[in-house]
Amino acid sequence: MKPQMFIFGPDDIKRGLATDIYFIRSKEILEKKGLCNTLVRHEIHCYGLPKGYKWAVYTGLEEVLSLLEGKNIVFYSLPEGSLFKEMQPLAVVEGRICDIIELETALLGILRFYTSVSTKAARIKKAAGNNHVIFFGLRAQHPAIAPALDRAAYIGGCDGVSGAFNEALIGVKPRGTMPHVLIIVFRDPIAAWKAFDEIAPPDVPRIALVDTFYDERVESLMAAQALGDKLWGVRLDTPRSRRGDIRLIVEEVKWTLKMNGYDHVKIVVSGGVDEEQILKLRDIVDVFGVGTSIAFPQSIDISMDVVEIYDEKESRWIPISKRGKLPGVKQLYRCKPIVEDYVDVPNKTIICKDGKEAKPMISKFIDNGKILIEPPPVSKIREYVLQQLNYVDL
Repeated sequence: MKPQMFIFGPDDIKRGLATDIYFIRSKEILEKKGLCNTLVRHEIHCYGLPKGYKWAVYTGLEEVLSLLEGKNIVFYSLPEGSLFKEMQPLAVVEGRICDIIELETALLGILRFYTSVSTKAARIKKAAGNNHVIFFGLRAQHPAIAPALDRAAYIGGCDGVSGAFNEALIGVKPRGTMPHVLIIVFRDPIAAWKAFDEIAPPDVPRIALVDTFYDERVESLMAAQALGDKLWGVRLDTPRSRRGDIRLIVEEVKWTLKMNGYDHVKIVVSGGVDEEQILKLRDIVDVFGVGTSIAFPQSIDISMDVVEIYDEKESRWIPISKRGKLPGVKQLYRCKPIVEDYVDVPNKTIICKDGKEAKPMISKFIDNGKILIEPPPVSKIREYVLQQLNYVDL
C-alpha cells in the first residue's frame, strides 16, 4: 500500500468530512423523522479555564468564517483577539439543525486549537514584558497546520514567527537565527558564523548560536571577536542535560562580553522556555525563543450547546439547554476587558461603573452564508490583544 498523508484539505473540512460519526447518525435520524428543518441556536462558550488561568484569548474566527461562508447559517461572534473569562459567551450559531450538525466538530476544533495556542502565546508575552518573544515551535506539531500555528502564536502576542511561508500566507515576515546543523557541518563555529554573515540578507540580525562545541561563555566571546560590531546577539539553546542554572550561565556570558567591550551584544535564550523561566530571566535576557510550550499549550475548553429552539406554533425562540448549561442566548457587555464585564440578555443597556454605556461585544458576522464583517489583518488583531493585556495579570 502506497504511503499517504492523513490530512484533510480546506474543501474537505467545509464539506463536513471532519466530523464525528454520531453527528452523521444523528443527521440521518433527524432527516427520517422530519426534524431537519428545526431552527436552533447554539452558543459557543467556555465554562472553565486551566488551573491558574484568569483569562484566555479568543482566536480562530477567520477560519470559522471561511468554514461557514455560503452555508444557510447566521453567525454571531466576539471580535477575533478578544480576551474572555470563563462562563462568558463567545459566539452563536443559528440555523437549521441539519445545516449545522456536521460542522460542529470542525468549528470547535478550529476555535479550541487557535484559542489555546494564542492564550499561551499571550501569557508568554505578558511574562516577557518589553522583551521580544519569537515562536520557534513548528517542529512540535503536524506540518499541515504550520500556517495556523504561526498565525495563532503571532496573534497571541509573539513578536515574530519562524515559518518561511509567513510573509506570503499571513503577511508577517519570518524571523529566526541559525540551527546547530549549520555549525556542525562546518565543524567550526567561527567559519559558520562568518558564512552566515557573508550570505544572509543584510536586514537579518546577526545572532550567533553559541553552545555547539564549547562553553557558552567561550563561544560568545569567539563570536563577538569574529563578527565585531556586526554581531547583534548570541543565542543560548543549551540542552537540559548541560544546562544547570541558566541564569548563572547568562550572567557569565553577559559579564564576559562586557569585560571585553562587547556589552552591545544582546542575549537570546531558547529551549524549554515557559512563563516561569521568563519571569526569572527577563531582567537579563533580551529575546526569548519559545517552541513547545506554545505549540502544545494547556487546552482552553470551548463548548457548543443548543440554548434556544424555534417554536413554529408560538412563532418565537424558546430558551432550552441540557443540565449544567444556562439556557437562552446571551450577550457580553464590556466596560474594561476582563476587569469589568457583564453577561446579560441581548439588546440591553448596561451602565458601567464610570457612568458610560457598556459595549455589546457579540456582533453578527455572517447572515445566511454572507460575510458581513471582513476579518482584519493579523497585525491589527495582535495589536488588539496587546492592548487588552495591559488590563490583566498572569
